[in-house]
Amino acid sequence: MENEKEVVVRFDHVTKEYRLYKSEKARFRGLFNKNVPHKINKAVNDLSFEIRRGDAVSLIGRNGAGKSTILKMITGVTFPTSGDVEVNGTISALLELRAGFDANFTGRENIYLKCELMGLTQDEIKALEPEIIEFADVGEYIDQPLKTYSSGMKARLGFAICVNVNPDILIIDEALSVGDKRFRKKCTQKVHEIMSREDVTLLFVTHSLDAAQDFCKRGIVLEKGVKLFDGDIEEAIEFYNARE
Repeated sequence: MENEKEVVVRFDHVTKEYRLYKSEKARFRGLFNKNVPHKINKAVNDLSFEIRRGDAVSLIGRNGAGKSTILKMITGVTFPTSGDVEVNGTISALLELRAGFDANFTGRENIYLKCELMGLTQDEIKALEPEIIEFADVGEYIDQPLKTYSSGMKARLGFAICVNVNPDILIIDEALSVGDKRFRKKCTQKVHEIMSREDVTLLFVTHSLDAAQDFCKRGIVLEKGVKLFDGDIEEAIEFYNARE
C-alpha cells in the first residue's frame, strides 16, 4: 500500500531564519554580537510534510517561496533554525552541477573525486565510469583539465555523474535546462528512466509547470516559506495558477 512505504524525507515544524544586516561589516560584527541591529527573514516558516519512497513531488512557488532553502536543508547544505529534518537514503542533487569539481583535475579524475564525495567506492565508480563518460559527451576533453572546459561542458559532466549513481532520492532544481536541445532531451529521457524504478524518490523544482506535471504526481505549493497546498499535481497547479 502507498501509505505503508518508508518515509524518506520528513519536515516536522521546520523554520529557517536568516539574519539580514545593513552591510557586510555589520554582518561580520553580528557573528560575535547578537545585539547588532538586523532583520529576521523566515525563508521557511513552520513547515511540515512527508515524502515516501517512490513519490515524485514538485515544489511550486515564486522566487522567495522557500524552495531552494528546503532543498539545501534536505541535502545538508544548511540546517533548520528550529524543527526537525529527517532524510533516509542516498541523495543525488542536481543543484549546482559544477560543485565539488577541481579545475586542475581532468574530467575523468573529477568523476572519481565527485563520486567519492557522494560516498561511492573505487570499484563502484570504475563500474559507472564508462556510462558517465558516454552520457557527458565531452569527447577527448574527458582527459583534459576541467579549467579548459566551457561552462556547458562542466554542467554536462556534473549532470552525467548525478544521474548515473543510482540514487535513492533524486533532487532536481532547474537542471534540465542544461546544454543544447539534444542534450536537454537526453536529460529528460534519463530522468524518466530513473523514475521508472519504483524505489526512486524525486523532488523537483522548476518554473515550468508543464515539466512539473510531466514528472510529478504530487505538488506542494509554497509562498514566503509557508505551505499553502499539498496534493495531486494537477490540483496543485490549478491552485497556484488561481493565485497568480
